Amino acid sequence: MSSRVVLLVEDEALILMDIEAALVNEGFQVVTAINGSKAVEAFEADPMSISAVVTDINLGKEPNGWNLARQIRQQKPEMPIVYMTGDSSHEWEAEGVPKSVLIPKPFVHAQVITALATLMSHSSQA
Repeated sequence: MSSRVVLLVEDEALILMDIEAALVNEGFQVVTAINGSKAVEAFEADPMSISAVVTDINLGKEPNGWNLARQIRQQKPEMPIVYMTGDSSHEWEAEGVPKSVLIPKPFVHAQVITALATLMSHSSQA
């Protein structure tokens, strides 16, 4: 896959920068957003360039990560989605979009990288 642009959504700046650095280190291009509304703006500015989404669930400002993923999937049904959460993992079965991955916090970078690579590989075969 030539395009490896990830929309990274996290409301805690230090976590956002940490994950962004790890993704860039692995060869991904990263577009960041600090809340759901900024993520929607970033996605809608160029939806075809985004090839995956990594989002926290509790973003402080609506939409939350669950709703953000649903909005994005309305435009790009095969979009790979990785959720990160410290306390909402019990809601994933009911709230998460199909063919997504949830990674509970705290996590190591390799978990996010592996989840992205797996989902992106499956979506490129679809």
